[in-house]
Amino acid sequence: MVIAGEPGSILIPELPRGRSGTGRMRGVRLVHTHLTPDGLSQEDLMDLLFLRLDSAAVLTVNEYGDPVSFQSAHLLPPNADKTPYRVHPPVAWDKVGLDFTAEVEALEEELARVLSETADAFGSGTGSGSGAGGPSGSGTGQRGPLGGGSFRLAERTRAILVSVDAVPRSIQENHLAELAELARTAGIQVTGTLTQRVASVHPRHILGKGKIAELEVLALQGQASLIVFDGELTPAQLNSLSELTERKVLDRTQLILDIFAQRASTRAGKLQVEMAQLKYTQPRLVGRNRAMDRLMGGVGGRGPGETKLETDRRRVRERIARIRKELDALRRQRSFTRGRRARQGLPVAALVGYTNAGKSTLLNALTRSEVLAEDKLFATLDPTTRRLRFPKERELVLADTVGFIRNLPKELAEAFQATLE
Repeated sequence: MVIAGEPGSILIPELPRGRSGTGRMRGVRLVHTHLTPDGLSQEDLMDLLFLRLDSAAVLTVNEYGDPVSFQSAHLLPPNADKTPYRVHPPVAWDKVGLDFTAEVEALEEELARVLSETADAFGSGTGSGSGAGGPSGSGTGQRGPLGGGSFRLAERTRAILVSVDAVPRSIQENHLAELAELARTAGIQVTGTLTQRVASVHPRHILGKGKIAELEVLALQGQASLIVFDGELTPAQLNSLSELTERKVLDRTQLILDIFAQRASTRAGKLQVEMAQLKYTQPRLVGRNRAMDRLMGGVGGRGPGETKLETDRRRVRERIARIRKELDALRRQRSFTRGRRARQGLPVAALVGYTNAGKSTLLNALTRSEVLAEDKLFATLDPTTRRLRFPKERELVLADTVGFIRNLPKELAEAFQATLE
């Protein structure tokens, strides 16, 4: 690809998605010309980092356009100095002795070796410092819209956990520890964490370019394809992050919804999870371009018609309305069940507490049952009831409930109202 730039910069167009696989670089080298004697700039190095290029190189020329010197840089695997890249010194353009193919093959081999050694280990390195500064002057690679849809995550996905908050760092670390447990429950391997304490979270740009660069280094060195934020991201924050990174971005709410989607087994549980997902998705549906417009009728349907975005939003509203009716019927049914128990005078006790506190284990111990009990968050999703007999012919119904968690997403609280009742 040949790109004609301006004297001070070039604009890199949308690039194809990088190669997949452990320890793989994008498969693209950037070689461009500087009309000044300066070598690689901070802007060039940010392009190398953000676009995950095999290498970035600069050829300087004199006032007549003749080549003078050559300088290149490449990314580095995890190292003790936490250096994200290596910059080679400038050499005369006709004295370049680098074997670029061998260089990138050795880099990928080293990345794969480091990752295989830490495949079963929990990465807990916390990012610190200010990160690399300087804006990136290039365009972005292919980045799709974030948020919405079903949040089923692939097994053994590698992720970086991020906390941006105004609370003290010790509280941030506690929140990240809980987020790490949620990630483990969802089948995600955490390869690193990043914390930033701010006076107030920016409503659009949750992270600055410096921290984004630091985050990219952590993700690259841990080969993480996923970034999980503690807290709930707004649609504007998701869109802003999608313009800066190619990695998939989730927030804490999406992660919890994914766990619930994995755990839902009954009809009621699946309906409640689907409704929570739709309510989360609804404000985050984002249109891409006018090419998505389509006609929705015959005579009188002139013009662009109803857009694909409007159609999706309408279908989401209709589906939410149908699920709400079914959940209302479920609430009435459970109300009748509670009424029958009250008329029989049978006491009911509920085991209530934080998720993974041991409620199902206690139920099994008291009633000699075999209810599913795992060392995972939200192992119990649907309420389970068992009879518990006391001496003197007394009985009560003991109910195991879905666990609570800090800042339960409002979509889940509304969708699981029947269960909570």
